[in-house]
Amino acid sequence: MKISTLLLCVLFMFMACKNNSNKTTDNTFSLEERAKVIHERVITLDTHCDINVKNFTDSINYTQNLESQVNLPKMEAGGLDVAWFIVYTGQDTLTDVGYKKAYENAMSKFDAIHKLVEDIAPNDIELATTSDDVRRISKSGKKVAMIGIENGYPIGLDIKNVEKFYNLGARYMSLAHNGHSQLCDSNTGEADDVWLHNGLSDLGKEVIKEMNRLGMMIDVSHPSKEAMRQMVQLSKAPIIASHSSVRALCNHSRNLDDEQLEWMKENGGVVQTVAFKSYLDKNKNEAREAALNKLRNEVADSLGLKWYGRWEFRNLDKETQETLKTNPDWNAIPEIVNEKASKTKGFPQEVNISDFVNHIDYLVEKIGLKHVGISSDFDGGGGIEGWSDASETFNVTLELVKRGYTESEIEMLWSGNLLRVLDEVEAVAKTIN
Repeated sequence: MKISTLLLCVLFMFMACKNNSNKTTDNTFSLEERAKVIHERVITLDTHCDINVKNFTDSINYTQNLESQVNLPKMEAGGLDVAWFIVYTGQDTLTDVGYKKAYENAMSKFDAIHKLVEDIAPNDIELATTSDDVRRISKSGKKVAMIGIENGYPIGLDIKNVEKFYNLGARYMSLAHNGHSQLCDSNTGEADDVWLHNGLSDLGKEVIKEMNRLGMMIDVSHPSKEAMRQMVQLSKAPIIASHSSVRALCNHSRNLDDEQLEWMKENGGVVQTVAFKSYLDKNKNEAREAALNKLRNEVADSLGLKWYGRWEFRNLDKETQETLKTNPDWNAIPEIVNEKASKTKGFPQEVNISDFVNHIDYLVEKIGLKHVGISSDFDGGGGIEGWSDASETFNVTLELVKRGYTESEIEMLWSGNLLRVLDEVEAVAKTIN
């Protein structure tokens, strides 16, 4: 259960006498109590949670409260009902070798998700492929797993792989990630204005048609603006941005500008606002990171170590990485730094849940409530103060209640809008088939 049975019992009489969900604004109860009731009643759905296959084994898995931002204990603690687990593949060479490696990576992630729901924890979480599945599984008390594909690169040059991935449960796919794929250009082309396809490739156009035929949602979060424009023109069904925010509030190529937002509105799609610091407030995030990096380097130096940032660490050889991971002094650096930062007057603030909901507010005003949703990008770089992992999911609902959103509006934001698009995409597929 999302909240304690005792609290539910206390509030049951209040809820039972309601004639409609919007009456949760009754002033008899505190704002937090009203938010807890709403959070319990609506289906909370996060469209983007990355995974590491190492966390899907018999000995280490999501039944345990791992360091991962998403796992079953954290979903239970925060009241997150539905997690879209992501089959992500980084961009590599457009060669047979690259495609083969990408396909194998994608299949390993499909296998991991199926292992979780079928072998590891079938009594706790179940795979959904339709909106009816989501509602049925959620009503049963289980958590819900869904599957999205981040980067169509693993398709290679064989369009039959689209249907293969669909049959494995994938219900949305982006055609590129960071770097141009064989299917379309990436938003990263903005950095040097170098493009491979000037939008979609011929194969990419065929993939769009195939996704419409199957009933798989098209995700435009990573492709270029021109690729998105062409997708909107080609698609017979609504599209989604599975984890993007507002460019007018934060000028990043991963965010959508006002023209793109208008395309989403006209298309009938939905923008899943993402809790990613540098996509919410770039200046605020950079100021804090600069201050934190200064502290990290100072603390590391005092311990006779060199500090490596996230990307620097990834570029180290495996032996050096393992040596650092097992060094207690190295592992202590983040905690020491956070303590120092918390005690330093005037230290730059973190990007927080208020910044996140500012983007939701903008989207609602700009394109309408029914085109807005919620995502985290947990375990893929996402997480903000107040929603740092799935255990803090309630705080999003609380902030929405603080801003005056009603229960029915919050239900639409958390899951109703996304599931509506999924239904419409499936309906279009039936007309094609």
